[in-house]
Amino acid sequence: MTGGSWGATGLVLLAVWAKVVVWANHDDAVFIREFTLIRRDHLSEEPLHDAGQKPEDASSRTARSEEDRDTLWDAWGSWSDCSRTCGGGASYSLRRCLNSKTCEGQNIKYRTCSNVDCPVEAGDFRAQQCSAHADVRYQGQYHEWLPVYNDPDNPCALKCKAEGSSGLVVELAPKVLDGTRCYTESLDMCISGACQIVGCDHELGSAAKEDNCGVCSGDGSSCRLVRGHYKSQHASGKIEDTVVIIPFKSRHVRLVLKGPDHLYVESKTLQGVKSQLVLNKSGQYHLENTTLDYQKLSDKEVLRIPGPLRADFTIQVHFASGADSIIQYIFYQPIIHRWRETDFFPCSVTCGGGYQLTSAECFDMRSGRVVVDQYCHYYPENIKPKPKLQECNMEPCLASDGYKQIMPYDLYHPLPRWESSPWTACSTSCGGGGIQSRSVSCVEEDMQGTIMATEEWKCLYAPKAAILQPCNTFDCPTWLAQEWSPCTVTCGQGLRYRVVLCIDHRGLHAGGCNPTTKPHIKEECLVTVPCYKALDTLPVEAKPPWHKQAIELEEEIAVTEEPNFIPAPWQPCSRTCGAGTQRRTVKCQLLLSFSQTVADLPDDECLGIKPPESQPCYRTPCHKPEGGDGVEEEETEMEEMVQGEELHEWEYDGFTQCSESCGGGVQEAVVICLNKQTKEAALDQSLCVSARRPPPLLQDCKTQPCPPRWETGQWSSCSASCGVGLMSRTVACTHQPSRDSNITEIVRNDDCYDPKPNPVQACNRFDCPPMWEAQDWGQCSGSCGNGLQRRLVQCKQRLADGSILEVPDTFCPSKSPAKQRTCTKQQCPPQWVTSWSQCSVTCGNGIQRLEAVCRKQGEDGRHQTIDSNNCSSLARPSRVRPCSLRLCKNSLKPGPTILAQRNVYIQWRKSKKVHLVVGGSAYLLPWTTVLLRCPTRHIRKGNIQWLKEGKPMLSLPHLFVTSVGLVKIQQIGVSDAGTYTCVAGQAKEHLVLQIIGNKQKTSITEDTNPYERFVEHLLQVKSASEDDFSIPNVLILDSQKLEDNLRRQQGEQLIGQLVSQLFHYETNESTLHHPASPQVPLLRKPHSTRSRIPVIIQRSRKVGMVSSSNVVVHVGSPVLLRKPVATLEMKCETLGYPEPFLSWTKNGKQLHYNSRIDLLPTGSLRIQSPNRADEGLYTCTARNRLGSSLLSSWLQVTGNKGRICVQGVCSDRSNQSLCSGQDCLLRWRVDPWEPCSASCGGGSQTRHVRCMRGPDDRSRDVEGHHCFGVGRRPPDTRICNILPCASWATTAWGLCNSQCVGPSLAAQHRRVYCQDTNGTKVAYRMCSGLQQPTSTRNCSTDACALQWRVGPWTQCTATCGRHGFQSRRVVCTQQATGRLTREHQCMWKPRPPSWQRCNLSSCGRAGECRDSTRYCEKVRQLELCTLPQFKSRCCHSCLNT
Repeated sequence: MTGGSWGATGLVLLAVWAKVVVWANHDDAVFIREFTLIRRDHLSEEPLHDAGQKPEDASSRTARSEEDRDTLWDAWGSWSDCSRTCGGGASYSLRRCLNSKTCEGQNIKYRTCSNVDCPVEAGDFRAQQCSAHADVRYQGQYHEWLPVYNDPDNPCALKCKAEGSSGLVVELAPKVLDGTRCYTESLDMCISGACQIVGCDHELGSAAKEDNCGVCSGDGSSCRLVRGHYKSQHASGKIEDTVVIIPFKSRHVRLVLKGPDHLYVESKTLQGVKSQLVLNKSGQYHLENTTLDYQKLSDKEVLRIPGPLRADFTIQVHFASGADSIIQYIFYQPIIHRWRETDFFPCSVTCGGGYQLTSAECFDMRSGRVVVDQYCHYYPENIKPKPKLQECNMEPCLASDGYKQIMPYDLYHPLPRWESSPWTACSTSCGGGGIQSRSVSCVEEDMQGTIMATEEWKCLYAPKAAILQPCNTFDCPTWLAQEWSPCTVTCGQGLRYRVVLCIDHRGLHAGGCNPTTKPHIKEECLVTVPCYKALDTLPVEAKPPWHKQAIELEEEIAVTEEPNFIPAPWQPCSRTCGAGTQRRTVKCQLLLSFSQTVADLPDDECLGIKPPESQPCYRTPCHKPEGGDGVEEEETEMEEMVQGEELHEWEYDGFTQCSESCGGGVQEAVVICLNKQTKEAALDQSLCVSARRPPPLLQDCKTQPCPPRWETGQWSSCSASCGVGLMSRTVACTHQPSRDSNITEIVRNDDCYDPKPNPVQACNRFDCPPMWEAQDWGQCSGSCGNGLQRRLVQCKQRLADGSILEVPDTFCPSKSPAKQRTCTKQQCPPQWVTSWSQCSVTCGNGIQRLEAVCRKQGEDGRHQTIDSNNCSSLARPSRVRPCSLRLCKNSLKPGPTILAQRNVYIQWRKSKKVHLVVGGSAYLLPWTTVLLRCPTRHIRKGNIQWLKEGKPMLSLPHLFVTSVGLVKIQQIGVSDAGTYTCVAGQAKEHLVLQIIGNKQKTSITEDTNPYERFVEHLLQVKSASEDDFSIPNVLILDSQKLEDNLRRQQGEQLIGQLVSQLFHYETNESTLHHPASPQVPLLRKPHSTRSRIPVIIQRSRKVGMVSSSNVVVHVGSPVLLRKPVATLEMKCETLGYPEPFLSWTKNGKQLHYNSRIDLLPTGSLRIQSPNRADEGLYTCTARNRLGSSLLSSWLQVTGNKGRICVQGVCSDRSNQSLCSGQDCLLRWRVDPWEPCSASCGGGSQTRHVRCMRGPDDRSRDVEGHHCFGVGRRPPDTRICNILPCASWATTAWGLCNSQCVGPSLAAQHRRVYCQDTNGTKVAYRMCSGLQQPTSTRNCSTDACALQWRVGPWTQCTATCGRHGFQSRRVVCTQQATGRLTREHQCMWKPRPPSWQRCNLSSCGRAGECRDSTRYCEKVRQLELCTLPQFKSRCCHSCLNT
């Protein structure tokens, strides 16, 4: 920190305890990590940070900027140590006000630092702060504290929760340490207790965001969107399969599996280390430093990976029994091969004017290597940069030379060479057989760099490039049709659908197929079950609009993260009267969660049937003036249409070609529309009635078995991009034994006649040449004038084994690229330099005047004052501005006010904490913690006074006033009831607090609290709805509206209105109004609707007889019908958001609806004429996306012929020999399972199953057939321990060459896998019950022998006094080579200080005239000696000015 004595300028240091205090080397200086430096007489409420301040380099820290001098600030001090060593921290810098008056601006600024990722073992920064309080007692006990993340109210407070089931959450500190993230999914960080915005460029206040590719402020061009889907084939006989391979550094991965199968993930790092992750339950997983969010629901599995992936991830699916599963996936894949422009080649001549060119090379972003150009040509997004040409060495040659010295022909001044034109377009787009051509000619360059054609013999030293080449050898995209969906009807004729995809040679759904050959996606189907509709034979869709009995209003469908059809609103009817048509658009859309945008997809990406785009409509009948009957005319038109359709009929006409050449195929009968008169096929099939189209006919063909053939898998990725790599694939001879079997057998290789495909092939057989590696240019040292840019240039070679070797500069094929260059050669323009005068008044409102001087920087770097006309092109700053100081003594201040809320609080159920505001009444349950707030204006919180019963409130252990003016009562009791008064100046507001259940009389009368009788009646009906979790913990009622309603109606009516509001608390807004009451609702409704798991309301009522023949009951109670009834209705009332979907089951099986048993629109189940066949256990299930709940009722029907039925066993009343009551109970009794016969590999278990009669204390064994009426006999055998016998196995430890984790310590890895007794690798889940060996350990290596290296101290900023300091460079280097490395790798050793105070000796006697800073020469040149603060520190230099 710079500056002189703080006491002289009236400054005060406000410190915040942060558990870490750093003591300086001197006894009189103490530095605290977090502090704020402000003036004592000017306490501003604005934040003290400056988010817009950019980091400064070491050369500019001590020099005053123009703003610093003109606003009378001292220079910024050096940056403090970073608050964190990794993961992003904060550093601050201070400056001192050199004027006795107020300085404009802030005296502290912040910047981010240590923006490097922390090691995995470092842990979470917020969790470390919570765990630091483990050794401090809280309420007399020690706790292990866990962090509470993403607090919406105060994200920068240290809130922690106690580990265990206590649920204790405590704010252990008012603010976290600087550098702590505000939220888990954001770069925003807490600085001095406030959340500051941090962009992806790690700059404070920056709005920079990452694009979908993870590039900061990118345009999304470095990656591509990949999406597709996969359908499992259980009939193939496999137990698992690969869904998709997601490459390294991919982002925003999302997979959704719908079906019975299960997902698991395999990974492979760039070093070849493989791992596997089994997803057992919902939660967050970590694999290769990548976080995976897995959600397992009842009908699907969802896997999300934000990314970037730290390895290649292979998504596998494990097959389970049941229907095939469908997996949809989407992710952003990086474009790993991109063009990179090279630096300019050396000049073609040494003098006299030459030229130099650039080129472009294909760069592998994944391995950091230069590869052949073919890799970059694969991506159409890649456009190779054109070469750039510039002049060079333009100075004339010396006269003594007599000639221009031309550099010998080499790589940079090329020999005559072959020059080829671009390839022509391929003759075919796919399928092979295409040819491209180009022209190739020999060219050479002259002295001026002009390229001209020359004789071909000059280029014969190199082979001539080919002029023809094959192209587009990959297969053409083909249509791939999926399986047909079930028929849309359960009887008669309907429709079925299927998905048809266009698959290219990469197996992706990319388009490009011939639309004329696309298989049809819809066809008619016939279900051989007759439809019995005696009264009405037409479906609703076929009726004229005026025959519809109801119009179903469609709800608006919102776009979700899964592809769905989204219909637009219906357009108006095409006609104003009579029958018309309505139309709308229907699109297949998907919500991209990471960018919150809606993407349009092809229709075949959405599952299910597409909603109709048109429908008939009918508004009013058309009234004809002549009395014509429009209905009769339309019926006549329909009769004529039917007569016209009878001229044509459907006929079969042969079969299609067989679908297979061997092994059994299918032929489909061709259906044509035939003219009855001409016996010719009609061109327009719409002439035939579609409803009468005959069903499809299929027949077998080509049933002879296929011979054995080779089956190959996909090639793996190349094991190396330089040197020699290998690609492998599986090759097996397979045979399908019969056409009826879907299982293929692996047979001997000799059974396949064709040559066996090669399972291994070489790839990338070339070495990587040595190349110059230049880092990016640094920032220019000046914005104008003569500046310099520097960069690091090294010669490196990437060897065939993947290692990077730093070689001597002579190994690279050219001179080293420039390591520094000049920049910003333009002169600095003149500019206005301003300084504000002091405020015109000492209190109240005044003005300040601005004096502007035109100055310009010369070539020597000095600033000179010039004529103001030179700055005329620039806008002159405003000359006057208002200023405001403290209020004058005779000014009037507004009086304090209290913002009270007229509410009545009624606690409905127990809760830990209740927040109240003065101005009303509160009825609370005992043992509740209360926070009573008094919002005020024009008064400090500390000046608020609190009274209880008119007397000053005493501070008790459980009742006290906090520092911010809140009254906190912990676990209220009877003694805490009474009237609490908030006093703010002359303003007063009260709150009446009553304890529910308190029988003791208080001083509160019915006149002062008229709601007591109403609250008593309301709490009496509380028990009926106490389990309804839709009602909030505390009811908040408007006291004014409550008083008005109490005057107009009885309390019972008002309670009924309020209860109606409570039971519809989270439905739409209209349900808050009582149907019979026009008043506004009493209950204050929250602003947002809360999502909730479904709850079924259980009514404790008996069977309700609506009439003699109709019975209505609520699910949850047993139903006994003693006499025949016409209908039985079981109601199932639910609560939940989103609205639950209802389904019914009988005896655990899905209930099939028919004409007698149907489901009402309300979700109730209606049974017409129930009989003994309907007896059983009926279960109602309510389900939404958050979960489900169910409730059951047992239905028993007693006949009128003297039969008694108990639990499904019936007997005649006349049979007196049978037992009665409890003696007739029949049940199956099972014994425990015996131990499994094998511990692994498949065993069996047995148990005894017996049929018992009578109650438990007198039961006896009977024959098994007596219990058949009770239910199915439980099994007595089962298989067990079916997992194969397996164990963990490991490979040898790898090389000790990974990232350093300590002094001379690195990490080495090995592969851990699961294998069976035969040594065959099996899935990881086979060994899930065994302890897995570790795959990583620490190892000793010289490469991690690191040390701190310090540079020389800079010159001290002052020659005497207490404000001088100096700095030095501190870097982390390797002990052996001295190469620089990242600082966090040296953090196990204390970092040497990078700055210190200097020249602390006294500046001499008060009357001695001398300079106390080394900037006095600048002060004299800039004519600043007239200012007293500069003249006092530069007395000697300013003596003669």
